Amino acid sequence: MTSITSHYGIYGSVPFLDARVGADNQAFVDPRAIRESVATDPFAASAVHSIDTFFGTVASCAMSSNSADRKYGRDLLTKFAEPWETRLGMSKEGYRGKGGAEDVGRWIWESMTTDLQALLNLGIFARLEQLPLFVEGVDRDITSDITTRIVFEPLVQFTASMLTAYPQFTAGRHVLEVVNRQVWNPSMRVWEVRKVVLPSVDGAPLLLVPHRWARPRLLMSAGRYHGTTLLGYVQDERAVEVSGELIRTPKRELRQLPELRYVRPTNRSVTTRAAEESVDLLAMFDLFVAERLAEEQRKSA
Repeated sequence: MTSITSHYGIYGSVPFLDARVGADNQAFVDPRAIRESVATDPFAASAVHSIDTFFGTVASCAMSSNSADRKYGRDLLTKFAEPWETRLGMSKEGYRGKGGAEDVGRWIWESMTTDLQALLNLGIFARLEQLPLFVEGVDRDITSDITTRIVFEPLVQFTASMLTAYPQFTAGRHVLEVVNRQVWNPSMRVWEVRKVVLPSVDGAPLLLVPHRWARPRLLMSAGRYHGTTLLGYVQDERAVEVSGELIRTPKRELRQLPELRYVRPTNRSVTTRAAEESVDLLAMFDLFVAERLAEEQRKSA
């Protein structure tokens, strides 16, 4: 399948993800990866601002007792179109994806207003990238779709900069297309429809993504959190001293226990219990992820 650079005749390394233009790609926009790019990427700061204002608005609505606020928060999550222009995701039927934003938004909203209400109220569940740790059915594909829609405007700006940097996008038979797209307005905290200019491949708009914003796996996944920070905390909770030595139960044994076996329910219950004891496991996991990413980047430099 033809990649973006092959299609446009661009040679050498490029700052955008060189996705296949005619099918979904096994890469996913990761909100944590975007956050980690702020220091070196001029478009990341506006993307993070969009992410944080969106999630902050939804979280505030979820904690509100006002019915109008709660309706607004639910509507923000359920009324957005799937962003297929990046060609990212896991659809088996080409890059048009599977849709279902209303159902996905409903899952998230119901979780935020029930199981996750305590963590919201405690103020430690406060970022979009933490959603996959707790919400059933929300993994890299859905997280990527939600994030892409929220940061669509910064991605349009990035794409415009690439059109300037690489004239091949408008050379010869290649054309641009003006389309109406839903974007998040972080100032007004509303969804808006705006006209945007994008490259067009066989009549389908193409949105470019900075290569550091997309990964094959999320930096903050439910399984990674469960297998590192969370079970590490449970090990410390259950450790016993034998002849002056602290003995911890191996994680492989803890994973077999009924109360710890199921990843997301365990993540929710143990994170809440720890928070009530003034232990912020999410902050600890955040530090773990940052350290491992820094190590990964050093090795690839």
